[in-house]
Amino acid sequence: MNSMLVASKTLYDVSKVSFPGLGIGEFTVNNVAFTLFGHDVMWYGVLICLGIILAVVYVGYRAKQVGIRFDDVLDYTLFAVPISIIGARLYYVIFYGNYTSFLDIIAVWNGGLAIYGGIIFGLITVVVVSKVKKQNFFKLFDCIAPAVMFAQAVGRWGNFMNGEAFGSMVTKSSPLYFIRMGLENSITLSTFHQEGMVYVHPTFLYESLWNVIGFILINLFFKKKKYHGQILLAYLGWYGLGRTFIEMLRTDSLYIGSSSIRVSSLVGAICVVIIVPLLIILNIEFNKRRDRGEIPSWYVPDMLYLMGIGKRVSDKDMPIEEKVDKQDEKDEMKSENVKATDIEFEDTIDTNTNDYDVKILVDNSIVQSIAPDDNTSKEKNNETDVQQESGIEEISPEEEPKREEGQEDKNEHNN
Repeated sequence: MNSMLVASKTLYDVSKVSFPGLGIGEFTVNNVAFTLFGHDVMWYGVLICLGIILAVVYVGYRAKQVGIRFDDVLDYTLFAVPISIIGARLYYVIFYGNYTSFLDIIAVWNGGLAIYGGIIFGLITVVVVSKVKKQNFFKLFDCIAPAVMFAQAVGRWGNFMNGEAFGSMVTKSSPLYFIRMGLENSITLSTFHQEGMVYVHPTFLYESLWNVIGFILINLFFKKKKYHGQILLAYLGWYGLGRTFIEMLRTDSLYIGSSSIRVSSLVGAICVVIIVPLLIILNIEFNKRRDRGEIPSWYVPDMLYLMGIGKRVSDKDMPIEEKVDKQDEKDEMKSENVKATDIEFEDTIDTNTNDYDVKILVDNSIVQSIAPDDNTSKEKNNETDVQQESGIEEISPEEEPKREEGQEDKNEHNN
């Protein structure tokens, strides 16, 4: 018994690992990254911090595309990260329930964080801060959700360095036998009561790969999103689906009381049951409103608007570039594409010069004035001068019949 306790203490820092199905032989992993001022710095903490840093960089990249400053991203980070850690710890403490002192409760350096608690508290924090800043929190969530997914993918490798978060032993009949992980450390000893290497499901790897795939798919879809909040829903649905099944393989799950119901599997299943139908309904509603002309092509509404509780679209929501384009279209239509039914013609004749002018009016406003060509006017004036010099009288078409009748009377009189 004493030898087992010594072995447990010795193996805690070092794990023997192998992936024989992938051709990777046995190697050792130390969960201590380095020592600083006499204190061990764990790989778990290093990788969690790395995931947070990469997430902030990604959010800054996405936020810039939707008009949110990086300074605002840092403000959200300063509030959301510590509160999310508190939430993740509180969630774990509530469902684990095996702490006897306040010091044990706050000892996050000894492990014990639950991602769902971090997500819940993080969402609440972003909502509150966005209200203070008067920013669209659904737009923010769409930037944050993929970043959280990527941070989770990185953070799971902290579980690997600790030699934890593994699944049950894999049988040869399992379709996942090829990816089995050989593991030997103090945790496998206490879990399976078996010395030596055991072959288990690498659930940390399953979840990391699931998150990487989801991150890639969501980014491919990002530019095609129809409403703010759609990316958040896609993240929760995707992660919930994977976690529901992966959690069932783990040996360290949190349970509801003394029941056999795994908390993370239940929460994941609830997410899937609610979010998948919601995504379908909101997509149908968006298409209906777009077809009715309620949603302009330039506008991206909130999911609350599609649910009937958000604000309606107004010109105030129109981006500056769209306003410029819209004004240009109006000007072009007014000058070139005027409808015939809206046009009136007004003819005017100058009695002194006999010149004429045609004015085209649209809505009682002159948009074009057609004057005679200068050369035409000169030719008419030259003809008039020649007629006057030669004594030829210009006869209008109306006066021509009268002149002929008068000439006939004169001929009869002479005869």
